[in-house]
Amino acid sequence: MPRVLTLFFVFSLFLNLSFSKTLKRDVKALNEIKASLGWRVVYAWVGDDPCGDGNLPPWSGVTCSLVGDYRVVTELEVYAVSIVGPFPIAVTNLLDLTRLDLHNNKLTGPIPPPIGRLKRLKILFFSFDLMAFLGFLCFRFSNLRWNKLQDVLPPEIGELKSLTHLYLSFNNLKGEIPKELANLPELRCLHLHQNRFSGRIPAELGTLEKLQHLDVGNNHLVGTIKQLIRIDGCFPSLRNLYLNNNYLTGGIPAQLASLTNLEILYVSYNKLSGVLPSEVANLPRLTSLYLDHNQFAGRIPEALYKHPFLKEMYVEGNSFREGVNPIGVHKVLELADSEFLF
Repeated sequence: MPRVLTLFFVFSLFLNLSFSKTLKRDVKALNEIKASLGWRVVYAWVGDDPCGDGNLPPWSGVTCSLVGDYRVVTELEVYAVSIVGPFPIAVTNLLDLTRLDLHNNKLTGPIPPPIGRLKRLKILFFSFDLMAFLGFLCFRFSNLRWNKLQDVLPPEIGELKSLTHLYLSFNNLKGEIPKELANLPELRCLHLHQNRFSGRIPAELGTLEKLQHLDVGNNHLVGTIKQLIRIDGCFPSLRNLYLNNNYLTGGIPAQLASLTNLEILYVSYNKLSGVLPSEVANLPRLTSLYLDHNQFAGRIPEALYKHPFLKEMYVEGNSFREGVNPIGVHKVLELADSEFLF
């Protein structure tokens, strides 16, 4: 009997979705997007209703849900089809959108400030996703990676209160990282790798209680790690901190030991100096420590060589005393984003 009731519920939901009208706002927005994206999506987007009309199925990459008496667009995925041109401004009219994935295209220009209207957005993905290319599925994030988005990241991005994953790697974004990102209470993964961001990393990001992965590598960032973690109790959930290939100075502060969930610290190719403090060995979950190509000196704390979980430590390209040895086999560190999606 319970199985029959379940099937009846699913069938009823299907009928409601099939015979309900799509909200005019979303129909207008998707048709404007269709017109702006050109032939590469037109062949897959048949009819006028993106949620399906009569015998026509929903448009490819468009997911609709029933809200009240109307169907609304909740997910839009148009990736890896070489879309050329500016960010389609009509996207910002899809107010029920929870997932937006436009990665691995050739979008240019700025991210428009009206992006802040998408209050229900959980996932924003505007960059290239190597793991998706290899066949992994990525859920609940916003992906705009591997485009050529330019200009500054608008502070309105901080209005996306439901956002859990933000992927903006491999673009040409510049200016300072907006401190308004600290207004995203649900944010777990922040990928800003390989852009042209400058200035200091805002310490306000440390107030994000759910943030697990922070990647700001390969930018033009300055400042010190001590400045980044200056707020008491900062980064309580942080597991992975990627600061590599920037212009950071100063040393590794002893306060870093307060990040008790930290597993990966990647600070290679900066201008960091000084002696590595013994407190780093007190990070209970540390598995990977990348210190190479900086200006560190002195010795590595002996406790690090006895750390129960530390599997990799790269030290070359510094001024450590003779006898300082790496841990593990040196290999190219690659981003495995799928590890941080859930």
